[in-house]
Amino acid sequence: MSQPFLSMTNIQKSFNKINVLNNVNFEVEKGEVHALMGGNGAGKSTLMKILTGVYTSDGGTITIDGKEVQLNNPNDASAAGVSMIFQEFSLVPKLTVAQNIYLHREPRNRFGFIDDKKMIEDSQKILNELDLHFSPTDYVEDISVGFWQMTEIAKAISNDTKILIMDEPTSTLTQSETEVLFQMIEKLKASGITIIYISHRMDEIFRVCDRITVLRNGTNVVTDYCKNMNMEEVINHIVGGKLKKAFEWEERQVNRSGAPLLKVENLKAGTRVENASFQLYRGEILGVAGLMGSGRSEMARALFGIDKIDEGEITINEQKVTIQNPQDAIRQGIALVPEDRRVQGLILGHSVKENMILPILSKVSKNGFIQEKRANEIVNDYVKKLNVKTDHIFKQISLLSGGNQQKVVLSKWLANDPDILILDEPTSGVDIGAKSEIIELIREIAESGKAVIVISSEMTELLAISDRILIMKNGVVTDSIERREIATEEDVERAIQNV
Repeated sequence: MSQPFLSMTNIQKSFNKINVLNNVNFEVEKGEVHALMGGNGAGKSTLMKILTGVYTSDGGTITIDGKEVQLNNPNDASAAGVSMIFQEFSLVPKLTVAQNIYLHREPRNRFGFIDDKKMIEDSQKILNELDLHFSPTDYVEDISVGFWQMTEIAKAISNDTKILIMDEPTSTLTQSETEVLFQMIEKLKASGITIIYISHRMDEIFRVCDRITVLRNGTNVVTDYCKNMNMEEVINHIVGGKLKKAFEWEERQVNRSGAPLLKVENLKAGTRVENASFQLYRGEILGVAGLMGSGRSEMARALFGIDKIDEGEITINEQKVTIQNPQDAIRQGIALVPEDRRVQGLILGHSVKENMILPILSKVSKNGFIQEKRANEIVNDYVKKLNVKTDHIFKQISLLSGGNQQKVVLSKWLANDPDILILDEPTSGVDIGAKSEIIELIREIAESGKAVIVISSEMTELLAISDRILIMKNGVVTDSIERREIATEEDVERAIQNV
């Protein structure tokens, strides 16, 4: 191979005398799509933060296009042609596409005022180059999430980006938006832009990437062409051995002879849930499948009292109940782990402990004061049970990895001892090791006699854990399929598409 376009050699980084990166080597060719993979604490984020100037390395060298560079801050990285599109978008919804593309870099006229006309014209040129069919004058809040992603890419291109880092780029995209993104990646690659692709979705990696580098515990494990590897080999590299058979389905015995724990009849909520009817039994894991916009998440939100229920009946333990808000749902033994843990499930500026005790404040308080010893015992117990990797329970939750954040969201509701646990995309954006642990945990929760509803876009995951799968389309539950009757993922896809 020729000299790599990007070369990070013998990169070292420690925090509080703990080695996070130990002589890591990472090389990417010009115009290559290179996957960077690894589990919690592998060092991926730290390595990319060094490349983007957020952190400075303790040792090693970085070379871009044959020249050694010093990346002491994000401005240095930007000047070197490095941009990163984060999982959480950096756009300002109230501004236009053009204003976001040139934010803090607005073109000025000879009087020093922002030249809106030139900004719109330049933005339109970039959108045309990328073959994007939306207007630079559109407000970001009025366009789809897929177009948000494209706006982030246009923003990077406008800054003469040579190396583009994509962090979980499809986590919030629909299937059709994901296809558009993949086409965009091909165009960027053809234009010579180098892409570092970070994702826990294996099928994506093998579809869009040329090579894979795996880190584990801050060291290099392997770098090789995708064509030379298979999914099982990559997983084994990530976890350091054979993964437990978490993704293999085993039939479970669910007793449906008595009354269901939860019965939902003709549920209607807003414009997305038109007619949802189903039953859920104790000890059952009920999967929910459907395209984006099918009403899956909205049904969960309605059952938890977030969205107003317009029509229908909900029966729990053979008693009709009224759920008008989350407090009603919690009193009825329902818990919801939401789709977006960072926005809806956690308070990022607070600690692990503070997040975990939020739903159980009444249980750990006396005379209006928190019993700290009791609270600490409960939190430490769940940190141990769920294998949450944190230095201590007082660590700020935003500093934990995605998988560990998700475990904290699960823990805070399990501590409240619900009978019905609704999980919306429970493994989104977490590494394969944490995903395996969460799947095993869901099975354990069901085995304890609780009922679980799992909404997931990942068919492999849904088929691995479900006893039965509901199909939703246009806000209606169109089918209920026993898992043992499903031979392949295509069977579910056909049911979703109604083919």
